[in-house]
Amino acid sequence: MRRTGTILASLLLGVGAAALAQNGGPVSALKGHDSDAPVDVAADRIEVQERADRALFVGNVHVKQADLTMDTERLTVAYSSQGGVQIQRLDAAGGVVVTSPSETARGDFGIYDLQRKLITLVGGVQLNRQGSQVNGSRLVIDLNTGRAVIDGGGPGIGQSGGRVTGHFTVPKRS
Repeated sequence: MRRTGTILASLLLGVGAAALAQNGGPVSALKGHDSDAPVDVAADRIEVQERADRALFVGNVHVKQADLTMDTERLTVAYSSQGGVQIQRLDAAGGVVVTSPSETARGDFGIYDLQRKLITLVGGVQLNRQGSQVNGSRLVIDLNTGRAVIDGGGPGIGQSGGRVTGHFTVPKRS
């Protein structure tokens, strides 16, 4: 049975019960991110595989698109060359870190599907925001809605042992 961390992600993302009801669910700072914005990539090495419509970036890879950044060791960029180069998907491997203005997510592997506007991290996932943290095996962020879902995965997958765990800060009350 798969366990999801929607409630934990809601708490992490700083959304109270009233705001949940008002907004319809947990909201990431990446809600409405412009996946059509230009993508800048820097790395130690690049290999373009023109016949396969992809480029491999290796070593200290840094990706920036508007307020979103991604750092990893290896990145495969899949693109369409019809009518000019259009990036379709970014596949990252090796210590993937995705950062927005108020959140940081980490995982072993990452997929940013620009067409579907989804960011998925798998393997030892950690999502941090304002001192709170949620851990699991898989994180999916929908850039259209801002909804973030963390799964624990099956036993033995990733570092969470099949469960979603969290540590949350509590605001000081007067």
